[in-house]
Amino acid sequence: MNAWVHRSGRGLSSAAMAMAMCSAFCPRVPRRSFLGATPALHSIPPSSPLRLSARALSSPARASSSASSSPANEMPGRIGFLGLGIMGTPMAQNLIKAGCDLTVWNRTKSKCDPLVSLGAQYKSSPEEVAAACDVTIAMLADPESAVDVACGKHGAANGMSPGKGYVDVSTVDGATSKLICGHIKGTGALFLEAPVSGSKKPAEDGQLIFLTAGDKALYEMVAPFLDIMGKSKFYLGDVGNGAAMKLVVNMIMGSMMASFSEGLLLSEKVGLDPKVLVEVVSQGAISAPMYSVKGPSMVQSQYPTAFPLKHQQKDMRLALGLAESVSQSTPIAAAANELYKVAKSHGLSDQDFSAVIEALKAKQ
Repeated sequence: MNAWVHRSGRGLSSAAMAMAMCSAFCPRVPRRSFLGATPALHSIPPSSPLRLSARALSSPARASSSASSSPANEMPGRIGFLGLGIMGTPMAQNLIKAGCDLTVWNRTKSKCDPLVSLGAQYKSSPEEVAAACDVTIAMLADPESAVDVACGKHGAANGMSPGKGYVDVSTVDGATSKLICGHIKGTGALFLEAPVSGSKKPAEDGQLIFLTAGDKALYEMVAPFLDIMGKSKFYLGDVGNGAAMKLVVNMIMGSMMASFSEGLLLSEKVGLDPKVLVEVVSQGAISAPMYSVKGPSMVQSQYPTAFPLKHQQKDMRLALGLAESVSQSTPIAAAANELYKVAKSHGLSDQDFSAVIEALKAKQ
C-alpha cells in the first residue's frame, strides 16, 4: 500500500520561541476532552491567545496550506507522559519547560520526582494518567512494555474515552502498534504511532524526528507538542507505517555502526591511527554525525550510553522480522544482528550500541 506522506518541520525559527508560545495556550484550554469539547479554532477571535498560539506553533507546511485545508480544531490542555527512561525524561522535561500542563507516570516512581519538582503532576497508573489527560504520550522500551502499559491491568486504555488521544512514541513492530491501536480506538479515542529517530542528546535538545501514522486529526492536534520535542515530523498514513519506517532507519544505523567498528579495528591492525580514520571519514562522502560523535570514544574503548545496545539489537531483530514478512533479503543486517547478540552475551546490553565493537575484539 502506498502511504500518503506529509513532511513538515519546526514552525518557528527557534525551539525557544515555540516553547514560549506553548506556555501561552496550555493554561488557557478548558480541562475537558479536547476533540469536540472546545469551540472550533475558526470560531475563536483572532486576538485570542489560543488562536495566536496555534498559528505560531504550526509548521510552515501547515500554515501555507491553511487556505485549502481546515486547521486543527482544538488544542489539548492536559498532557500525560508514560515512561521516563533515557528518552522519555528529556522529552517530558521539554514539555514542562514550554509551560505545558503535564502529568507523568513511570514504573519506578522515583524517576518521576525530578519532573514533579519542575511542576508536573504524578499519577500512580497509566489508567489514571489517561483518565486525567486529553492526550497521553507513551515512550516505552520494547513491544512488551508498550502493550502492557497501554492494554494491561490499569493500562492507559482503561482511562481512555471518546475525545481523548493516545500517542505512542515507542519503537515497536507494526503488529504491536496495530494491537495497541485496536485497544485505544475501541474506547472511542484516537491513536497515533510516532516513533522517534534520535537518541539521548537530540531528545534533550528537542531535535528528534517523529515518524507518525494513524489518525490524521490527532496528528494535527498534537503537532505543536511534537514541534517542542523535535525538529521535524513526517505523517506516513496508516498505522504500521511509522513503525516500519523507524525499524528500517534503525536497521541501517545498526549495520553502519557494525561496519564502522570493523573499519576502526582494521585500521589499527594495519598500523594506521584510528583517530585519523575518524577524521578522514568525517570529511568525506560517507560522513555521518554518528561517526564523528561516537568514533573518538570508541577509539578509547568508552561507550557512554545514548542509545542502549540492547535496544539496538531489539530493533535489528524486529527489522529482520519485518523483512522476512515481505520476503526481502537482508544479509548485511542479519550479520550485524549477530554481532549485537554477541555483545549482549558479553554483558554490554546497557552500554551504548557503539560497544558492538567489543564483539569484534572478542573474535580476534
